[in-house]
Amino acid sequence: MALTCAMPVLVVGSIALDHIKTPTAEHNHLLGGSASYAAVAASFFGPVRMVGVIGEDFPPQHKQLFVDRKIDLTGLEVAKGLTFSWSGEYELNMNNRKTLSVALNVFEKFQPKLPESYRETPYVLLGNIAPSLQRMVCEQVRKPKFVVADTMDLWISMAKADLLDLLKRVDMLILNDSEARQLVEEDNVIRAGRKIAQLGPKYVAVKKGEHGCLLFGREGEFFSTGAFPLESIADPTGAGDCFAGGFIGHLARTDDVSFPNLKEAIIQGTLVASFCVEEFSLGRMKKLQSSEIESRRKAFGSYIA
Repeated sequence: MALTCAMPVLVVGSIALDHIKTPTAEHNHLLGGSASYAAVAASFFGPVRMVGVIGEDFPPQHKQLFVDRKIDLTGLEVAKGLTFSWSGEYELNMNNRKTLSVALNVFEKFQPKLPESYRETPYVLLGNIAPSLQRMVCEQVRKPKFVVADTMDLWISMAKADLLDLLKRVDMLILNDSEARQLVEEDNVIRAGRKIAQLGPKYVAVKKGEHGCLLFGREGEFFSTGAFPLESIADPTGAGDCFAGGFIGHLARTDDVSFPNLKEAIIQGTLVASFCVEEFSLGRMKKLQSSEIESRRKAFGSYIA
């Protein structure tokens, strides 16, 4: 489908400079942040509008990637000070990582402000930021067709009341399996997903890393898919954000929020995330072609047929 047919996507989240160490390599000043990964992922499906904040130290080559992907940067704020910075280290088992340091810098006072041209964007992705900031975005958009919110264990621990309030305002929540259990204090992930779907959102996507994703509907709908099989992973950072970006991007490209199409969106998000982890930061995404996503979709279809 041509990009000119696609509906626009609004992505709001963090933009960061990451310092990442794995058992085999270490890299500094990498492009990171939930908005960066999600916006680039969504851009393979159609037009993207991004809202975030960067500091005066933000490298020009990182901004150029957004430009190259034709992401609308009208909502990108440049503030005095340094860009949000995160440092983390992965163990040999890449499912385990520890945060070494966090410097919020200009992100500490970030309050998302939507340009007037963004306010009627039909598809909205609230990246992994504080629920109070996600709510601010909901209060600025006008009659969106589908709103997705991503979250994490930090917000469940520190801002649960805000998160529960947000769930009444969004169409779908994305979180991983341990976070789903944490949110509703339920050991079984299937029961957890179904309980969350009763808290407000129409749908809940529970990510299970290398084991794929589960999709729950408020009316009892259910879908499960595995992940695309990879022999090696260079850097898992941002995979969840790319999943979310690919998911909302597919919905916007097709302009279809039926449950069958949500299932396909889950698969598309899973495939985009599988490319992300092949190199550090957004290195693989810079070179990715839409035809590669299509080829991987055909291969994946043969695996699950």
